[in-house]
Amino acid sequence: MNVLPVEAPAAAEATNAGRTAHVIAAIRARIATRSLGPGAKLPSIRKGADLFDVSPSTMVEAYERLAADCVIQARPGSGFYVLSSPAPLVLADLGPRLDRAVDPFWVTRQSLEAPAESLKPGCGWMPPDWMPEQDLRRALRSLARTGATSLTDYGTPLGLLPLRQHLTRRMAETGIEASPSQVLLVESGTQAIDLVCRFLLEPGDCVLVDDPCYFNFLALLRAHRAKIVGIPFTPSGPDLDAFAEAVATHRPRLYVTNSAFHNPTGATLSAATAHRLMKIAEAADLTIVEDDIFCDFEQQPAPRLAALDGLQRVIHVGSFSKTLSAATRIGYIAARPDWIDGLTDLKIASSFAGPALAAELVLSVLKDGSYRRHLQAMRSRLAAAMGETRRRLARLGIAPFIEPRGGLFLWCSLPEGHDATDVARLALADGVVLAPGNVFSVSQNAPSMMRFNAAQCADPRVFTVLERALCRA
Repeated sequence: MNVLPVEAPAAAEATNAGRTAHVIAAIRARIATRSLGPGAKLPSIRKGADLFDVSPSTMVEAYERLAADCVIQARPGSGFYVLSSPAPLVLADLGPRLDRAVDPFWVTRQSLEAPAESLKPGCGWMPPDWMPEQDLRRALRSLARTGATSLTDYGTPLGLLPLRQHLTRRMAETGIEASPSQVLLVESGTQAIDLVCRFLLEPGDCVLVDDPCYFNFLALLRAHRAKIVGIPFTPSGPDLDAFAEAVATHRPRLYVTNSAFHNPTGATLSAATAHRLMKIAEAADLTIVEDDIFCDFEQQPAPRLAALDGLQRVIHVGSFSKTLSAATRIGYIAARPDWIDGLTDLKIASSFAGPALAAELVLSVLKDGSYRRHLQAMRSRLAAAMGETRRRLARLGIAPFIEPRGGLFLWCSLPEGHDATDVARLALADGVVLAPGNVFSVSQNAPSMMRFNAAQCADPRVFTVLERALCRA
């Protein structure tokens, strides 16, 4: 028999309707996260009233309303049970609904669906004219002439071997030693993390993330019914005291983080923090997912947890969507051999085979020398854009959390008294998509913060609209 955990009593002044709503919300949440599975028996009226510190009549009303909504069913003489067919998963219902209008899905959908004339300083990618389009066109023409079977046939389970070999040489530049058999090609960095979650997590497992963190980490983990715990992030990495306390308290299954430039803060993991972090993880047998999607923005490599660990408990993930092409979907997972074997089976079960043509295209661009030249030009251009964006934001009283050593993002605090969600909503009406702080925060403690993509801030209208929104908010 499933037993509900004790809930905090409702406030003394709460109305009976409020107490009923509290009970209903708690039961729905446990059903949504599968803590109460199909067919699970609910506590009796009397026991439920004791657990929630409500009257039996309140408990009866809550159960009757849940039954009326076909969430649970009453079995005469036996009790109340969760229906065998749970409602479909609605990702938005699993996250905080403090402001459903402006959430991670809102930011992404507005950025992807915005008209061509819209400005997108809140999005997480480069402008199209910053990408090496001519190099991609040349590589496509070359592939079309070769008659390669990648135009028509399935790829191998692990993915194109020459690209996996190239990736191991790239990873070696940051100290990560891996063989090609330890690299699995997938369709994107997002799919890579999704596969890892499918492979390692069960509903209800605890996962640590940085607070703030990349908002799609939160969306993915909610889709996998994980319990998410945020760790405050500092200019040198996660707060290690908070990290150690969370590990001891919650016994997490995974920690998901960025290497290179952290999203959204732009911070870089220090060597001292990386070493202490790995000691805590090793003592707790904690697996780490290291998302290295911003590696090619670096001039000097930051510490990689996978290099310190030798890919024993760290899973290394990457892709080329930020620097090569968002349309050519290629990502990769580097991990220990037995995990790669299991992940490969899972990839076959969920998507059968990888994008062979995309792999050939990416390899063609990576190996002809043009990609390195592109990266050098992009870093210089981005450094200039970052400096100009900082200056323009400073004129509006907007201050950065840190001055990053590179990358795309500035994590900034708005002038005192301004709510970033309100500012983002007002700016959207003027055709500018912004990324307010709380979409990145598990604890919702970043209401006055905002992430700016320096590469998307070249148009002066961004700052004109931002200034207007600040005056109106």
